[in-house]
Amino acid sequence: MNEKQEGKKGVNPVAIIIVAVSVAIVLIAVFAKKSNFELVVAGTQAIDFELPDLDGKERSLGEFKGKVVFLNFWATWCKPCEDEMPSMQQLHAALQGKPFEIVAVSIDKDGPEAVREFVKKYGVTFTVLHDRKGRIKELYKTTGVPETFIIDQNGVIAEKVMGPRDWTKMSNISAIAELLQNGPKDPASYRR
Repeated sequence: MNEKQEGKKGVNPVAIIIVAVSVAIVLIAVFAKKSNFELVVAGTQAIDFELPDLDGKERSLGEFKGKVVFLNFWATWCKPCEDEMPSMQQLHAALQGKPFEIVAVSIDKDGPEAVREFVKKYGVTFTVLHDRKGRIKELYKTTGVPETFIIDQNGVIAEKVMGPRDWTKMSNISAIAELLQNGPKDPASYRR
């Protein structure tokens, strides 16, 4: 072969296709992983889910649409959760008859008996669901317990609270009071 023939060989079209497909696969993997790490924050749509209540009946977050929803992740072994629970019950009682719902998601890995005992001990009368496998905790990307999401009447997260609060203090329930009095806001205006 002379020099002219060697220069005309060029790039193999099969190699170009292999490289292009490899790059596409890497890009898809990177973008798929990125969405797995995006936090669930104020201004984003709450993720609907189904979990059993303590009687084994499947309940859905979507069944509470149109109400202000207090979505709380907690565990029986969590001391701050134990401290927070009585104020949650007081908030529930104070807002009885309003379009408001507390949905407490236990992340306890044990059976519902331990959760039932805790609920009975604290006189909890609001909705308690059990996420034994941690599937919903992972969906909401919680970093610990307690963690609370205040969800507006349109299913948008209005506020995210990490750690315990005294839910009997007006300063801690201002987002709830605002939603009950004035309805949902533009999602972009919720604090991130």
